[in-house]
Amino acid sequence: MEPSSSSEPHLDVQIRWLIRRDMEDVLRIEKSTYGQAWTDEDFLTCLRQRNCIGMVAEHDQKIVGFMIYELHKSRLHILNFAVDPECRRGGIGTQMVLRLIDKLSQQRRNEILIEIRERDLETQLFFQKQSFKAVCVLRSHFDDTEEDAYTMQFRLDAQNGAVELYAPRNRISDIEAA
Repeated sequence: MEPSSSSEPHLDVQIRWLIRRDMEDVLRIEKSTYGQAWTDEDFLTCLRQRNCIGMVAEHDQKIVGFMIYELHKSRLHILNFAVDPECRRGGIGTQMVLRLIDKLSQQRRNEILIEIRERDLETQLFFQKQSFKAVCVLRSHFDDTEEDAYTMQFRLDAQNGAVELYAPRNRISDIEAA
């Protein structure tokens, strides 16, 4: 199963590293996307860490999306991700996720994780379309609302680099298998 590049309209973007002059646009997108938005200082604190990377999607010299992620020994962890509300459903998010997936390899990092608010169905469905699977629930994960989060995972198969779908094991899955 490959991540989606389906029938949504496709807006070609250049994906590049986030630089300081991009912050005004990144903050604009952040504030228009999230109720409890990261501040300029939140971004700077995160990006000053050695293992934290920022990237932006640019169309016609305008920032239309961004992603902040951490590099870990065996995985990438998405911390913040948003597309300009005026440009959504144009394939921008898919292009950014595909760029991140391209950074995976069997020798080093082979999975991507992201935590998504329980009530954020739109984002859950977007990542599901990109072949991410919900693998656990984090109770009272968000400080601002004590809302639960789903950890969603994308994982490469150890054999051929294809997507490996995580199959959680629990009492219900054992009953369904019988």
